[in-house]
Amino acid sequence: MDENRHYATGRRKTSIARTWISPGTGRIIVNGKPFDEYFTVESAKKRALQALELVKMRDQVDVRVNVRGGGLSGQAGAMRHGITKALIAFQPELRAPLKKAGYVTRDPRAKERKKYGQRGARARFQFSKR
Repeated sequence: MDENRHYATGRRKTSIARTWISPGTGRIIVNGKPFDEYFTVESAKKRALQALELVKMRDQVDVRVNVRGGGLSGQAGAMRHGITKALIAFQPELRAPLKKAGYVTRDPRAKERKKYGQRGARARFQFSKR
């Protein structure tokens, strides 16, 4: 692997984003499609690119992402996490502003599992005294 390409894995909910960053012109490919074609929801687009916008490197690096699992929102979060980690591998001095913005830490929130004998994760069947 050449030293100009940096890899990182980003995760959010049940989504996993394998991310590669290399110096370039700002081209972003997600699962073989252009970024705007893959992410159609504006909020997901914004979330996925937050790390690049923060360090003002949107037009200086090419990003290639393979993302699997979850929905669009989780995938966008996983992509942001992956891009953040890859940027840190690319330029370690970017860690401080990215950490301050809270992008380095994986968001641990995920759906809680349903427990047996219950209606849901926390919901119980209705209690009847008589």
